[in-house]
Amino acid sequence: MKKTARIIYDAYFNKYAIPQFNINNLEWTKYILEECQMLKSPVILGVSQNAARYMGGYITVRNLVDGLIKDLNITIPVVLHLDHGKSYEEAEKAINAKFDSVMIDVSDSDIEDNIKITNMVVKKAKNIVVESEIGKIKNNSDIDKTDLDTVLLFDKKAKFDTLAPAIGNFHGLKKVEPQLDFDLLESIYKSCKKPLVLHGGTNISGDSLKKCITYGVAKINFNTELQDAWAKAIKEFIKNNPNVIDPRKIIGSGEASIKEVVATKINILGSANRG
Repeated sequence: MKKTARIIYDAYFNKYAIPQFNINNLEWTKYILEECQMLKSPVILGVSQNAARYMGGYITVRNLVDGLIKDLNITIPVVLHLDHGKSYEEAEKAINAKFDSVMIDVSDSDIEDNIKITNMVVKKAKNIVVESEIGKIKNNSDIDKTDLDTVLLFDKKAKFDTLAPAIGNFHGLKKVEPQLDFDLLESIYKSCKKPLVLHGGTNISGDSLKKCITYGVAKINFNTELQDAWAKAIKEFIKNNPNVIDPRKIIGSGEASIKEVVATKINILGSANRG
């Protein structure tokens, strides 16, 4: 079994979930690692294509994470993951940069193309975990759920390691909690004997997240909630300290808010003391 897959399967079999927290800069990465280390929780650091470009590229991100792990004496399992790679070429860049895990998301394509491209990525990835998406997990409440027959076809023909099914979840801040299709999730769990991933974890209730875990979800993604907490803290700091120009003090004012979100999610997902 792939090294990273062992970490995810431990969560899958023992009914907890590993949090994926997306990172956007050095500070976020440092704070997330510190909090997860303190709580002894394994963590997946998600990096979108745009975030990788913003930080300089996949190799830069890999080196940043490796450097922080060494300098901060991080001993918990840390997985560096490409989130929503939109093409084979983009996944290949992350694989070549020695990411631990990549997501190939061509869910906008038809099912046969999704299968074909997923298998291409798996072949290239070798010992790197490959996550795939089925159904379209969108950035708003315009829901496009998958169905069990499509999942069964995909599971039969594609060689993915983890699967992110669209079950009524969506990305971004939510005015109302998504109506997750737990019957569909349970059917997928019973039919597809691989760890499942829930995207769009922001603002989904703790009870719903825990219910997802009972149905095979071993990884849950958070990004927008971190962004929201971070932005609010920094805006408040600037408002109260208009003469401060030191970027370290400005950026650092979001540390407590980031760590609070991280700790809250770890507590819900049951991943503390698993690392």
